[in-house]
Amino acid sequence: MEETLVQNARAYAAQHRLQLAERLGFGIHGIILVAADNTKAGRTAVKVHRSSEPYFRERASYERLCEARVTELLGFHVPQLIRVDDRLRVIEMTIVTRPFVLDFAGAWLDAPPHFPEEIWAEWEAEKQGQFEHRWPKVQAVLGALEELDIHMVDVSPSNIAFLD
Repeated sequence: MEETLVQNARAYAAQHRLQLAERLGFGIHGIILVAADNTKAGRTAVKVHRSSEPYFRERASYERLCEARVTELLGFHVPQLIRVDDRLRVIEMTIVTRPFVLDFAGAWLDAPPHFPEEIWAEWEAEKQGQFEHRWPKVQAVLGALEELDIHMVDVSPSNIAFLD
């Protein structure tokens, strides 16, 4: 599966005259690579998704953020959408520095997912443990996303990252 993701990244890079560099990250939804444009200065992030559903959720989230002209939420930088490729399941976006909020492959649009109350309680307890004293700030960021009808449930210190 990893090889397919790399092949898709290479095909995307060739189409857009990008040079792929180091890996920025990876997870259950795919891999993220740094890409350099041979015709202009600057580097971008190329995220290649394993499957269609998370890809389309993330694409739609970034499109919604773009339409609303969101570049940051409560001081957290938000990657800016550059372009997408539905066939290769690739999203190209800007690279952001801490503090940031990113990774919308697990987000739900327009309404949160329906889970029993006890599942939500367990989820919140887990997130409070992960973020500790920063949990209220994370809740504020999630609330700002919900105002845009983006319901982020894949929340961790790696995708809502503070400066320190």
